[in-house]
Amino acid sequence: MGSSGKFFVGGNWKSNGTKESVKKLVQDLNFAQIPSDIDVIVAPTYVHLPYVVENIKDRFQVSAQNCWVGKAGAYTGEIAPEQLKDLDVPWVILGHSERRSLLKESNEFVGDKTANALAHGLKVIACIGETLEQRESGQMYNVLEGQLSGIADRIADWDNVVVAYEPVWAIGTGKVATPDQAQEVHAFIRKWLADKVSPNVSSAIRIIYGGSVNDKNAAELAGKEDVDGFLVGGASLQAQSFATICNANAKVAV
Repeated sequence: MGSSGKFFVGGNWKSNGTKESVKKLVQDLNFAQIPSDIDVIVAPTYVHLPYVVENIKDRFQVSAQNCWVGKAGAYTGEIAPEQLKDLDVPWVILGHSERRSLLKESNEFVGDKTANALAHGLKVIACIGETLEQRESGQMYNVLEGQLSGIADRIADWDNVVVAYEPVWAIGTGKVATPDQAQEVHAFIRKWLADKVSPNVSSAIRIIYGGSVNDKNAAELAGKEDVDGFLVGGASLQAQSFATICNANAKVAV
C-alpha cells in the first residue's frame, strides 16, 4: 500500500434510500463481517444522516455527501459544516464529479469548500477525476493537476484529507479503470503531492479509487501499490457486496 495509513473504504449512497431501505441497510451492515484494521465510512443522504448516526455500529464512521462553503446562515437549502458537527458527522465528501458536472462546481469552489470544512473540524474525502474525452485527448493530467491545485492552493494541513480518484467515465457505467490504469494515476497523484505539497504529505495521504468498484474487481485493484482503498457507489447499497469490498485488502495481504 502506498500510504502509511489504514486501508480506507467509503460507501457513497448518493441520492438513494427510503426510511425502510436505509433501516435494512444499516441492520445488514451491523451484522456484516468487516475487518477491524481498516477505516470504513458510509455516506447517506442528508435526510437519513441522523438515523444512520444513531443506529449504525461504532465500527462505521458517517459522512455527508456535501456541505456549504461558509458558515450557517441565510443560505436556503445548504447544510453548513458546523451543523454536520452538531449531528456527530465527522466526514464530508467534496468535489464529486456529479457535483462538478451537474452543479458546475469549479476547482476553486471545491478548494474553498475543502478549506472551510477542515477549518470547522471535519475530515474530507476530496474527489478528482477526468472525463473520457479529457483522457483520450491527452488533457487528463492537466485536468487532475487543476483539481488538485484548487485544493492545495487553499489548505496547508492535509492530515484530515483523503483523495479519491474517480475517473468520470467509470462512475456508474460499469466500466472500470484497469488496475494498471488506476495505479498509473494514483502514482501520478502521489508524485504531484510530493513535488507540490511535501514528501511527508505524499507518503501519509490515502489515495482511494472510485468508479464502478464492486465485489468482483476490488481485490485486484487493492493489490496495486498506490491504491489505498475505495469510494464505492452502487455496490455500497448492498451490505454483503460492500463487506466483500471491505475485505479486499485482507485478501491481498494474505
